Formats: sequence, C-alpha cells, structure tokens
Amino acid sequence: MTASPAPASARLLRRALHAPEADRGNALPAGAWWLWALGLATAASRTTNPLLLGLLVGVAGYVVAARRTDAPWARSYGAFVKLGLFVVALRLLFSVFLGSSIPGSHTLFVLPELPLPDWAQGVRIGGRVTAEQLVFSLYEGMKLAALLICVGAANALANPARLLKSLPGALYEAGVAVVVAMTFAPNMVADVVRLRTARRLRGRPTGGVRAVAQIGLPVLEGALERSVAVAASMDARGYGRTAQVPAAVRHTTNVLTLGGLLGVCAGTYGLLAAQGAVYGLPLLLAGLVTAMAGLRLGGRRSVRTRYRPDRWGVRAWLVACSGAVVAAAMIWAGAVDPDAMRPGVVPLTAPVLPLWPAAAVLVGLLPALVAPVPPSSYGTGKPSSYGAGKPSAHGTGKQARIGKEQA
Repeated sequence: MTASPAPASARLLRRALHAPEADRGNALPAGAWWLWALGLATAASRTTNPLLLGLLVGVAGYVVAARRTDAPWARSYGAFVKLGLFVVALRLLFSVFLGSSIPGSHTLFVLPELPLPDWAQGVRIGGRVTAEQLVFSLYEGMKLAALLICVGAANALANPARLLKSLPGALYEAGVAVVVAMTFAPNMVADVVRLRTARRLRGRPTGGVRAVAQIGLPVLEGALERSVAVAASMDARGYGRTAQVPAAVRHTTNVLTLGGLLGVCAGTYGLLAAQGAVYGLPLLLAGLVTAMAGLRLGGRRSVRTRYRPDRWGVRAWLVACSGAVVAAAMIWAGAVDPDAMRPGVVPLTAPVLPLWPAAAVLVGLLPALVAPVPPSSYGTGKPSSYGAGKPSAHGTGKQARIGKEQA
C-alpha cells in the first residue's frame, strides 16, 4: 500500500522554504531587503517597550548574520550597532545634565544646578535626577537605536549596485554618484590601513600631523586617479546622455514630484505621531503614488538600458511582505493595546512582553529561511565574492602604485 503523494501546495511550500545557494542569477533585489528593513523600522517607531525593541534588534541581527556576504558594504552593520549604542548613551547624558519634563519621585542624585535667566524658563542644567526620567530617556534612546540598526541591516544585506538598477530614471545620475562613492570608500579605508601597516613595519610613526599628511596625500591622489578613470570609462559607455522632453512634461514632473514628497513627509509625520494615525497612512500612500508618477515622467530624460534586470520572485515577495506584516501588526497593536506598547514610567512599572505582537515580530525572521544562502555559509572556507564584483584595471594599478609609495 503506497502513501498518497503530497499535495502540490505542500511541495511548493517546502521548495520555497529550502533556500538555495546564492549566485548572480537568484540574488534577491535590493528593494526587497530595504522593504523588509523599513518594515522593522516602522515597527520599532510604534513602541517604546524595551522587550519588543530588543526582539526587533535581535531579529535584524540574526538575519544579517545568516544572510550577509563578505562584500565591503556588508561590514557596515557593526558600525550601525555602535552608533545605536552611542545614541542611547548620549540620550541618557542629555537627560542627566539637561533634565527632563518627566516628573518623578525616586531621586537618584542631585547635580549642582546652573542658574539661568528668566527668558530660559523651562530649561535647566543640572539639578535633581530621578529614576523615572532616566527610564524614559532609555526607552526613547532604545527606539532610535533600533531604527538605526534596522537601517544598518538593509545596508549590510542590499547590494548598492543592484539598488542602483532599481532606481527610477529621474534619480539615475544621483544614484550613480552615491554608488560610486560607496564603492570607493572601502578602497580608501583599505589604502589607509595598508599604508599605516607599511609605516609601522619600517618603524615610522603612524600618528601625528606629519604622519597623517604623508599617509593622506597618497590616498587622496589614488582616489583622484580612480575617479578620473571611472569618469572616463563611464563617458565611453554613454553615461550622461539625455533626451529632449516638452516643457509641459517638465513642469508636470516638478509639480507631481514636489507634491508627492510633501505628502510623504506629512504622512510619515502622521504615522509617527500618535494623533495622526488616522490620516497618516492615506496621506503617505497618496504621496508615494504622486511622487512615483512624477519620477516616472522625469525618467523620460534618461536614456539607458538595463542588463539583467532584477526579478521579483516568490522569495523576494516573501522577504518584503514579512517586514510589512511586522509593521502592520505593531501599528494595530499600538491602537488596540497602547499600554503594553508604550509602558508608563510614572508610576515606574516593569515592562511586560505582549505575546501576539512578539509573535508578529518573529515573522521578520522569514528572510533567514527563504533568502538565498551566501556561498561562505556553506562551509567551503572560501570568502564569498558574491556581489562584490571583480577588481578593475585601474584598481590593480592603484595597488601597484601604493606598493611603490610604501617602498
């Protein structure tokens, strides 16, 4: 007696959850990673519960650890984590030295207060420091740190060159400049490290004004040579060509783009403010549609072709939708149970982890299951070159020139 074959839907689900090894053909679009990260960031902006914020940071960190490559941009996540910790510490220092409007009865210590004139009423420097104001500042600092870490996760996972391919034609020139700058920055850092190491091996100082000048000049010279070489190669390939468009189209593009961006700003403010949750989302969506229409019209000036355009497959949509689910669940939880999402500090109470919002945050782990696995994660022992690109001729020439500088 043979077992009945599995349903087609179950086979498709198992195939979707089995992540293949990443290559240039099945890499996720950069927009999918950014939508996922922005969903987590939106969720972080809707709560000050430290348990939920810590869970969001843990989800982002786990996905980054499981799916980032060895490319230079993938190493930026640690910098965003350090920046988040710095923001938390800075928020606490401001609360201690500049005070807070949060009343409290649990006095921790009293600092000498600097007397201020009458026109500076409401502002104080020093004075009484309470546990309530420190806890409030800690919650707010953790929220901002979680936002930064979520953005850092997108920077570590999304290939900036692939993100450039997804930009509208109206933003193509600006996108090219940003991507070239982001590509050259790691090379400049590597040049500085290489020159400092060479000077240290030769017994020369690596600190001080003279050492900085001796290291900085070759690095800047190499960056200028690289920029000129890239500009010449881009000009030879036809970058910068523009098409003629009617004046009416240009005016319509400006009106739609400016109006859409204003709508996006107003809608985002409405989503972040507790009083504007009703009109925030419709205004944000209307602004996005208007701005996209303006950018699409403005893209008629850009004459370009796409080589291997990114395809939005099932995995890309699962990654993007997982972030949207987390954001929607947290927005809904903020409307249904605001006390759990924003624990009070007066009176001082311990935060409680709401179960179903926490379960919704765990949906953000889906990219760690469905996104293609970088080659280095398969235990080959070789560094992953996926998405990093090949060294260019002017790059190898720059390395040879730096070798001469070191000698």
